[in-house]
Amino acid sequence: MAAEKLFEKLWEDFHGRLCPSSQVIQQLLKQDQTLLNDHIALRTFGVDPVALPALAKPFIELGYVKGGDYVFESKKLIAEHYQHPDPTMPKVFISQLQLHLCSNELRNIVLKLVAQIEADKLHQADFLCQGRLWELNFGDYQNLASESEYAAWVAAHGYGANHFTVSVNQLSKYEDVAQVNDFLKGKGFAINASGGEVKGSADVLLEQSSTMADKVEVTFSDGVHVIPGGFYEFAKRYNDHQGQLYHGFVEASADKIFESTDG
Repeated sequence: MAAEKLFEKLWEDFHGRLCPSSQVIQQLLKQDQTLLNDHIALRTFGVDPVALPALAKPFIELGYVKGGDYVFESKKLIAEHYQHPDPTMPKVFISQLQLHLCSNELRNIVLKLVAQIEADKLHQADFLCQGRLWELNFGDYQNLASESEYAAWVAAHGYGANHFTVSVNQLSKYEDVAQVNDFLKGKGFAINASGGEVKGSADVLLEQSSTMADKVEVTFSDGVHVIPGGFYEFAKRYNDHQGQLYHGFVEASADKIFESTDG
């Protein structure tokens, strides 16, 4: 599968299942050309067979290389980002929950879920947009959420892009992320204000913001409930001292972006 095809599938799943408002935002921001996607983000549990390397594998096979490591101690997460030799291709930010740092109750629920996965589904590149690969009841979802919003999100939604990201660098109508925020707020969208609506700055070579996650219907084994889904991010990158556009991520900013899915 070509990289472009995989991103098309991820986008179809994202706007169809996780973040319906993303299509509206696309139309609002689109100018004379298709919006450039700066990066996508994927979430998983730190346990085989769905640990971070399993999610990175399809991208590595498509020419992506590892670009950086990140640690989020308070959320018990680690992450890596991958980038393609072609700078126009989206970067991929993959995080995982460190189960060994979590409670026995959380670990037991997660291991129960992962044990349900049919191995053959993981051998297809499009498993990254297959959604949930297990049955989950709402009580277990609530128990996970009481300890880790991240764990609850992965348990409820499974595999798919947690967010896509508009590259603000290409938007001729907007100088910076703050202007994009103001425009979208004027259209009725809620912006993640954790740590400030704009996370980062030119000093750290990256500005980011995001909408709050859409509320979407999810079918649990014991009924349908409305919970936070995916969100849309906006990023502006700056040149480093060598005049090269910065391609990494800023831990302090990403830490707050995770909270876009807080219910």
